[in-house]
Parts: sequence; structure tokens; C-alpha cells
Amino acid sequence: MSAPFDIRNVKSTFIFNPKSGHNARNPYLLERTRAFISRHRLNAELQPTSHPQHATQLARAAVTAGAEAVISIGGDGTLNEVARGLLDSPCPLGLIPCGSGNGLGRHLGIPKPEPFAYDALLQGKMRSIDCGTVNGHPFFNVAGLGFDAEISARFNQLTRRGLVAYLQTTMRMWRNYQPSRSLIHHADGCLASTAFIIAIANSDQYGNNCYIAPGARVDDGQLNLTVLERVNWLNALPLTYRLFRGSIGKSTVVHRLAGKNFRIERESALPFHTDGEVHAATKTIEIAVHPHALKVITPRGP
Repeated sequence: MSAPFDIRNVKSTFIFNPKSGHNARNPYLLERTRAFISRHRLNAELQPTSHPQHATQLARAAVTAGAEAVISIGGDGTLNEVARGLLDSPCPLGLIPCGSGNGLGRHLGIPKPEPFAYDALLQGKMRSIDCGTVNGHPFFNVAGLGFDAEISARFNQLTRRGLVAYLQTTMRMWRNYQPSRSLIHHADGCLASTAFIIAIANSDQYGNNCYIAPGARVDDGQLNLTVLERVNWLNALPLTYRLFRGSIGKSTVVHRLAGKNFRIERESALPFHTDGEVHAATKTIEIAVHPHALKVITPRGP
């Protein structure tokens, strides 16, 4: 179910992360946002973030103050923080995606911080999407364990991001990574795996059109789990090709599961990430979906 949305008819708050990679390199986005607010005479305020988790605090304060839409201007990390502040509220999330991958934005039809993203706020639709949690930490795009989490930890430390930086970081870490043995409990049984990557997806992709869960939907009431058993010099290039072609499920070293809940038991406590934010982990990982927990503004489409 969806309903037409026009930001000119509501009170809104724009939350801008000046340290997001794209925003830091393109300060014009702040002026573009101010001009958009002024040109359309919006009943809106623009709030910059100053520290980690600040976007969540600003989003909650906006809801308390009566905001009827909160717009995230940043990457997937900023989006995650803002969305957490809006969970289970009637206030929808709007997206001006300015990250290195923009996974959820691409899935929803808003790939970049171009004028079209702003136009979607004027002639959009409001719909509800699911939220996933890993050990209670919410995510809206993709969470991950194993090599996925190690890369996120290293990637977050980079001063220069983007697809090329991501691939370079991946290649440097790949040689020495040792997978951990895992038991993945799901509705139909248990999968034992020495997994290189375990990705838990709400949308279909990491970002940059890299499809870790082809066919996944953000509003189907379930999560999609993709397990890459092993990656070596022989299969790395074919796996990369499949990721960008949307055919990863056809690989013989990949398992795909879908469901509402999973429990993963690992032989040692290793980190995991939620939308790129890295967390220390216990050996047991509890995963759950929360259907239609977040309202979002998307392009209206045909």
C-alpha cells in the first residue's frame, strides 16, 4: 500500500551529515538543499550532524516537535541513524542518498543526490518497509558477518571512499582472512558452514548495483540470507561478475535462505555490521525482521 506524498504540504526536517563522503567532497549539496527549501517555501528546518548517533537524536527530536517528514542527506550510515529515530512512528523518511554505495536508495529508485532525488519529495509516494535487527541493532539495507564485517570496519577508517577504494581494501585483506565455523539455524533446519561471508539483506544489494540478494524486497516481511562458502583465486572473478550481474545464487559456493528469524552460532566471537556500522559480537547472533516498521518516501513511478 502507498499514498501520494508532497513535502510542500507538511512540516519537515532535513538532517545533513557534513562528514559523509559525498557531502564532504561536494559542499554545494548543502546550498542546494537550502535553495530547495526556499524555492518551494517549505515549512522545514535544516539540521547538520556533529557526531556519531547525532542523526538519531535529531530525528527523534523532530518527531517530538511535530515533524511530518524527516529527510536524510548522507550515506547508508546516516540513513540508518535517521531511520532508527523514526521507527514505528507515523513520520516518514525521505532520502537524498550521498554515500559511496547508496544501497537502499538504489533499491528504492533514488540512486544519487541529483535533482531527481529532491523532486521525489514533491511528487512521491509514501510506503512502508521492513526493518531487520541483529542482536537488537536495527538495519534497513544489509547487515553482515565474516569478511563482510571486517571490510566494513576497515572501510570506515578510509578518508577516501567509493567503489574503487572498496575493491582495493577488499583485495588487501583477502589474503590473510580466516573464516570462522558457523551453525545457521533457520525455519527449515540448520546449515553448517565455514562461511567467508554471511550477508543478511533487507534490500537486494550492497550498493553500486552489487546484488548480494537478487530478488529481495524491502516490504515482503522477511530477510534474505546469503552465505558465500569460500572465495579463492579461482572463483573470485566469477563471483564478482555474478554479484554485479544479479546471478550470485547460481554459484555452487553460495547458499540462499529467506525467513523471518535466524540464529547463528559461531566458534568465536567476531564483529558484525548493520548498514556498515560495526559492532562487537557474542558467539550467538539473533536475527529478526520487523515488518513495515518504517515509512519511506519514494518516487511515484508509473
